[in-house]
Amino acid sequence: MWEFLKKLRRFDAYPKTLEDVRIQTYGGGTITIISFIIMGLLFWTEFVDYMTPNVTEELFVDTSRSPTIQINLDFIIPKISCDFLALDAMDSSGEQHLEINHNIYKRRLDLEGKPIEDPVKEDITIKVKTNTSTPAGNKTECGSCYGAADRCCNTCEDVKEAYREKKWAIEKLHDIEQCKDEKYNEKLKTAFTQGCQIYGNLVVNRVSGSFHIAPGESFTISHLHVHNVQPFSSNEFNTSHKIRHLSFGPVMDSQTHNPLADTEVIAIEGSTMFQYYIKIVPTSYVKKDGSVINTNQFSVTKHQKMISMASGESGMPGIFFQYELSPLMVKFTEKERSFGHFMTNLCAIIGGVYTVAGLIDSLLFHSIKLIQKKMELGKLH
Repeated sequence: MWEFLKKLRRFDAYPKTLEDVRIQTYGGGTITIISFIIMGLLFWTEFVDYMTPNVTEELFVDTSRSPTIQINLDFIIPKISCDFLALDAMDSSGEQHLEINHNIYKRRLDLEGKPIEDPVKEDITIKVKTNTSTPAGNKTECGSCYGAADRCCNTCEDVKEAYREKKWAIEKLHDIEQCKDEKYNEKLKTAFTQGCQIYGNLVVNRVSGSFHIAPGESFTISHLHVHNVQPFSSNEFNTSHKIRHLSFGPVMDSQTHNPLADTEVIAIEGSTMFQYYIKIVPTSYVKKDGSVINTNQFSVTKHQKMISMASGESGMPGIFFQYELSPLMVKFTEKERSFGHFMTNLCAIIGGVYTVAGLIDSLLFHSIKLIQKKMELGKLH
């Protein structure tokens, strides 16, 4: 048995020295402290990396059949009152969304961007020609349509609708009695002394389409989408804006990049048309627990131009978004990192730092010893 133990001792790869012949130096102590600090930092980095899921990416053809897509938005237009801004959405075919589900709010702001009232839910369904006014022969009070129609116009909206049907422009809306009753003149005074925050979400058909925020009241006439900016001219509207948030589908926190978050654009002159061309890529995110989030990423191209009849530039001032869907889908899958790989890396850190520190300490120790010997021999002055 004793002979076996003697032979076993020859395989010891870690020979020990006696305590009496060990030498401890200040340099060695300093290197040891630095080594522990480095190992601690590397341990923490490795632990954070281990706790972060490994995300794999796949690309394939989108076969999902969701009929709708949700648009989440939060815009600030600091130079135009909420009373003179309209949010509209339509399909790529040009058909307006007349019955879309939405949760859009408007909030009045002062010129410094501070709220001056509680948010108000906005009706963004586009108005079409209707004939809901009281007939002329009705015994109830009958307001004048100012020559635009042979019926009763008891509200400001009734008068506007009658003028739309005639394709007439209302040059002096503040002179119409029905509009005076609805405090229209007060709204005119605050048109450019207030700002507006428009935020919320709307659900539209899952096809290419567009939406925009533009000055004036929007309506359709003869299947054409029209904005009435009377009594102002287009170049009086400053369409500077800030896009606080824009996304398509459920929000995935910071998992996907939002290229338009906190984008602020200044219009140097009035009557500026801002256009954003958006390419939407359907995205599926599978978490470690198996839950799936179906959302969308997007890329964007920006363009702006001045609307001027003299230069031949057509259009209208506002913020316009044109989006189309990609036929491909991206799938992200979270996977847990291997614990064995984590432990292997920890051992590699310990061994690597210990070995390198030992080499540095040995080099430093022998260099100092060599210098001391030369000094003792008088070879170094």
